[in-house]
Order: sequence, then C-alpha cells, then structure tokens
Amino acid sequence: MSKLSVVISAYNEEKKIEDCLKSVSFANEIVFIDNSSTDQTLKIARKYNSKIFTRENNPMLNVNKNFGFSKAKNEWILSLDGDERVSEELREEIKLTLRLHSGQAINGYWIPRKNIIFGKWIEHTGWYPDYQLRLFKKRKGKFEEKHVHEMIKLEGEAGKLESPIIHYNYENISQFLQKTLLYTENEADQLIEKGYNFSWQDCVRFPAKEFISRFFASEGYKDALHGLVLSLLMAFYHLIVFVSIWQKLKFKQVEEKQFLESVNEEFSRGQKEIFFWFPKARIDSAKNPLKKLILKIKSKISQ
Repeated sequence: MSKLSVVISAYNEEKKIEDCLKSVSFANEIVFIDNSSTDQTLKIARKYNSKIFTRENNPMLNVNKNFGFSKAKNEWILSLDGDERVSEELREEIKLTLRLHSGQAINGYWIPRKNIIFGKWIEHTGWYPDYQLRLFKKRKGKFEEKHVHEMIKLEGEAGKLESPIIHYNYENISQFLQKTLLYTENEADQLIEKGYNFSWQDCVRFPAKEFISRFFASEGYKDALHGLVLSLLMAFYHLIVFVSIWQKLKFKQVEEKQFLESVNEEFSRGQKEIFFWFPKARIDSAKNPLKKLILKIKSKISQ
C-alpha cells in the first residue's frame, strides 16, 4: 500500500486540534504547520508523533500549506486545516483507495466536506457536498498562492471519494465577522486583478444574487432558520466585497440624476427573481402529495 503523509495547518485551534490529530492517527506521517499560534495549539500538537514546523501567520494561508507539502516524505498527501477531521468512513475509504491505487492514472481525489455551522450540519445552502481536492500525489498538487479560497491545482486526472471530511466551521457570529473582514479584502483584490469594472448597481446585485443563489437555487430553505440566516450573512459578505472595492477606489462618488428611480429598478429586479423562485421552493418543500399537486396547479395558472 502507498504511504500517506497528512499535512495539517493550524492557528489558535486549541479546542479542535486534538480531535483533528486523533482522526489521522492511521497516517504514516503527520506534518504539522503551526502558524504562530498564541494559545495551546502547539503544546497539544507536541503530544502526537508529528513533524512540527512553526511559521509566521501569513494571511495568504496557502503559502504555509505548500511549505508543509514540501516537508512530507511519502508518495501521497492529505491536506487538512486544524478545524477539520477525517470521518471514520473516510479513513477506511482512503486506506482502501491507496491499497488499490497501484497502476491507476489518477493523481488526486476530491473529497466531500460536511460543514458544521452554528452547531448544525448544513446540508444545503451551497455548503454540501462542498468538494475539496485534498488527497493527492506529492509533486502533483499545490496551491497557486493567489487568493485565500483557492483549490489545490493538480497535474493530471482526479477521482472522487464518497466519505466526508468534517469541518467545524463558524461557531458564532463573531467568528463569521472576523473572517469576513479577512476574506472579503482578498476577494476584492482578486476581482480588481481580473479587470472588474466598477458599477454602483453591484451594491444591490452582489448581495441579491448571493441570497437567491444560497436560499433558493441551493435550497437553503431546507436548512430552515440556519439556511435563511446563512443566506443573509453571505449576502452581507458580498456587500462587504463591493464596499471593499469601493474603498479601494477612494469611495468614488456616483452622480446620477435619477438615483432613487435606479435603486428602485434594482430592487424590483431582485423582487422578480424571488417571486420566480418562491413557488418552486414551496412545491419542493411540500410533504403532502396532494398539497404539492395543488401548488403545482396554482403555479401553472399564475404563469
């Protein structure tokens, strides 16, 4: 069987890091990158048989992850963050995959990720299956180090595993807001680099599009209040992306004589989108077959 190195990158994860480390005890090697934690993260990591490296807490997190990949000695690498852990099912699937892999052309695997947010597994709202390319051959995959939320770039073909990584994501609103300020700045820079043309209408369009995508298209309503709140929070996140761009433009003034009318048009457009999606969501969430049929008929009549 091919040997596995697990590379873990962590910063101030004293509450979660032990479970993360325990979940990968099956690996042949653990490479632990501590991003200059100020809590007990490093002390806990030292209890485990791992190669430990302390690095400066670079806002571009993937720089330190690539460093960790370079220190791994085995053919295969599994990349994890300190707030993630390998499920029992995934552990067995990885072991089986590496045992049977010999001779295959695949150089990496996408793994689904279960996000636990505000104490609940978010099954919809764009957070599942949330595939991440985390298992790959050394020297065949790495981060490009261009932005915070990039995926590992793989040379060659990738397969898919079925069992998930468990991600203990946002625990509270403070954590969400802290990460929003970090990530939105990076996303604003990325859009500008790609040649984004500033339009004040995006102040409405960015958050409206995100809310509709999360709550309706990604069936966030099936996650009940969690889905609604997270859809609204992600809409707010994209509003902050817009404001970050605007700030970089020195809060450029917009001169438009019919500004109020233009704002009304933007909100009307968003309202039409919601009216389009809402009947579909009601039909989809109806549990009684007769009620579902009645809603379908009403929807047809109103078209």
